[in-house]
Amino acid sequence: MYKVLAINPGSTSTKIAVYEDEDLVFRYSIDHTAEELEKYPSIYDQYEMRYERIVDSLEKNNIKLEELNIVVGRGGPVAPLESGAYLVDEVLVDKLKNDPMIHHASNLGGIIAYELSKKLGIDALIYDAVSTDELEDIARLSGVKEIERRSLIHALNMRASAIKVAKSLGKNYTDLNLIVAHLGGGLSISIHRKGRMVDIVSDDEGAFSPERAGVLPSSALMEFCYKNDKATVAKLLRGKGGLVSYLGTNDAREVEKMIEDGDEYAKLVYEALAYQVAKSIGQLATVVNGQVDGIILTGGMAYSKLLTGWIEERVKFISKVIIVPGENELEALAMGGLRVLRGEERVHRFVPDKK
Repeated sequence: MYKVLAINPGSTSTKIAVYEDEDLVFRYSIDHTAEELEKYPSIYDQYEMRYERIVDSLEKNNIKLEELNIVVGRGGPVAPLESGAYLVDEVLVDKLKNDPMIHHASNLGGIIAYELSKKLGIDALIYDAVSTDELEDIARLSGVKEIERRSLIHALNMRASAIKVAKSLGKNYTDLNLIVAHLGGGLSISIHRKGRMVDIVSDDEGAFSPERAGVLPSSALMEFCYKNDKATVAKLLRGKGGLVSYLGTNDAREVEKMIEDGDEYAKLVYEALAYQVAKSIGQLATVVNGQVDGIILTGGMAYSKLLTGWIEERVKFISKVIIVPGENELEALAMGGLRVLRGEERVHRFVPDKK
């Protein structure tokens, strides 16, 4: 039996879980107040505090550190990476600390995992980083030479859902073509061709979401940019777009209550979200010439039967629709580590400047 510790740092919390093989034995969310975090000049400066609180939480709940077989941290937007597991070594830690694509709390996952692994004499991994990038060359062209499409998506939950669905079908993930739509605060959709995410519709290229604007008409956006400052535009695109812009809320449950109460405009907006997701799914189906073995809807909003029903009605002609609600990030990290321990997946090593 293998014991795996999963660590998922977020902006205001650090979530941890311990699994014994596939079984969850401990799960806990360590909350960080604004007052606590404002003491630290940078995200990296929070590392020691978060590390100590993780160790303290484990010890208080009688989790014996010496029984752990591997530690798996969330992979943030560190650099363009292959999908799957990366060994956290000094080279990767330096990248996470000093030169990630984006400075984000999730990058602390690998750093904390590495420090724990040194103490325990076991390996540390990151798994399915936010910056997982397996786009083919043809998918990188945007239409403007100076602007290359890049992959920053909900890779962890997407790939975990795809692997889970393949297993439920009695198939290997690497034998299937699957489209996965992550429906959450941000929306991203990916096409998995024989185990590789070869193209995507990112959350600024496709459907609007609870608080993000999605793709916008470029001419109208350009005019809006000239009339407003950068901060205003940035907030519109990520924070005040989507459902917030139309309905004043980022809570899909509130929107569904509006619809139940007879609000036809709320129904139009919510159905438009589903409509745009369906269009993106259809777009990605062309990447594999329509040979799609399944369409997976996952993320927090996949709990909405109204939303998923609208999407399914429009895309079921392409392939069967399978609902895997929730984000399940800790489980995804732990199962990735478990597959590595069992020899079912190989481990990558990070090489600087490799794309």
